[in-house]
Parts: sequence; structure tokens; C-alpha cells
Amino acid sequence: MTSRPPVSAFIIAQDEEDRILSAINSVKDWVDEVIVVDSGSKDRTVSVAEAAGAKVFFNAWKGYGEQKRFAEDQCRNQWLLNIDADEEISPELADEIRTLFAPSPRKDIYEVHIVDVYPHETKSRKWAYGNWQYRLYDRTKGRFSPSTVHDTVRPDAGATTAKLKGKVNHRSLRSIQFTVEKLNRYSDMQVQDGVSRGRKISPFRLLVEFPFSFLKSYLIRRSCLYGWWGLVVATNYAYSRFVRIAKFYEQQLIATTRDKSD
Repeated sequence: MTSRPPVSAFIIAQDEEDRILSAINSVKDWVDEVIVVDSGSKDRTVSVAEAAGAKVFFNAWKGYGEQKRFAEDQCRNQWLLNIDADEEISPELADEIRTLFAPSPRKDIYEVHIVDVYPHETKSRKWAYGNWQYRLYDRTKGRFSPSTVHDTVRPDAGATTAKLKGKVNHRSLRSIQFTVEKLNRYSDMQVQDGVSRGRKISPFRLLVEFPFSFLKSYLIRRSCLYGWWGLVVATNYAYSRFVRIAKFYEQQLIATTRDKSD
């Protein structure tokens, strides 16, 4: 199969010079175009992406959902494939997607399995934890929500969906230091989003969030199979969940004090 499917792959990025080339290389040889939307990188992200053949646009950061909606609007094709700058389409998934377009997909929106690959690994383990997300879709049947935190494709009423078998390799963790900095930033955004929607949390969750989240990661998400590294993964996950709840509780205390003083 020599022809390229009429698919636009798009990536949002900022300061991703060390990872974005792998993302672009995983799609550039078989999709119709690669779009990168940069939100103000201070490193070589833009020059690396342009050298790899991507079309690069600038858009000031307004949140994950809005950034991906802007990227959608820069694409020329009806069919879109979204990947993040720290992800790679596996060769198996690339072949599967190409096959869909011979002659055309039977569904409107496709889910892909995004699996964790850690810094010391060259590929994901068989037991690697992953999550399913809509990433390949007909833009006339759905698009990303405008949420500042949750970048999710929302299918239109009546849109048909299916799952693909190939994997997306997710290299989200550069290092433990990077992980801690990222969870701090992301928890701030989650709290701001929750407060704006009037969300409340029970103080009881301060007691149970860490141990429950640790067991969820260590046992249900199979971190235990990674040996000592799995202990690191489970602890980081539990800490990230606890910090988010602690920040929510902090905001509730501040709001209560403010209300009493008014």
C-alpha cells in the first residue's frame, strides 16, 4: 500500500525538543500532513519540528482542550489523528490505521490504547498500564472539548466508534524530578477547574486518598510487576492524588474564612 491516507496528524507542544522528533517520526512517513501547535517554547522544539517536516503554528496557551481545538482548525483533512509530544504511534498501529483507509473507515471515531514506557525502557512491557482514548476521528463527527484540563474528543450524537489493537507508546516521564514538577502544575489546573465548577471534597479523603491510590497503582495497575521501580511509580501516583485533594481542601478553608469575614 503506497498511497497515504487522507489523515492530518496534530501535536500540541511546549519545550519538547527532546521528545517531539520521535512523535513526528512515528507518523510523518504515512499521514498526509503533520501539524504542530507550539505555545511558546524556549528550547528548540519549533526548529526540530520544522526540520522534521511538520507545519508549525503558534497559539498562546489557554488550556489543553482549547489548544487542541485550535490545532484541529489548522488541519486540512477531514480525518484527524492526535498524538502528544511524548507519544509515538507503534508500527503495528500505523499499519492498522492505513488498512482502515483501504478504501475508507467503517466507523467515525476510533479509540487507541496508550501505554506507559518509562525512561529506562526501550518499549512498553506486556503488562504496562494504559488507558483508552479517542484519537483517530472524523472531525465532522466529533472534536475535542474546550476544557482547560480534560483534553477529550467528544463524539457527536449518533457517531459510531470502535477500538484499534495497536498501541501508542507514552513516554510521559522524563525523570522523577520532572514528574513531581508536572504533578504540581497539573494539580493546580485541576483545582482551578474544580473550584470554577463549584466542586467540593470531603476532608475524609485526606485520610484515604494516599493509601487507596497506592494500592490502585501497585495492584490494579500492576506496578508491582516492575519490582522496585513499581514502588516508585505507585508512590508517585498516590502522592499526586493526595496533593490534588490537599489543594482542594486548602481552597475550601480559604473560601470558608473569606465568607466568615464578609
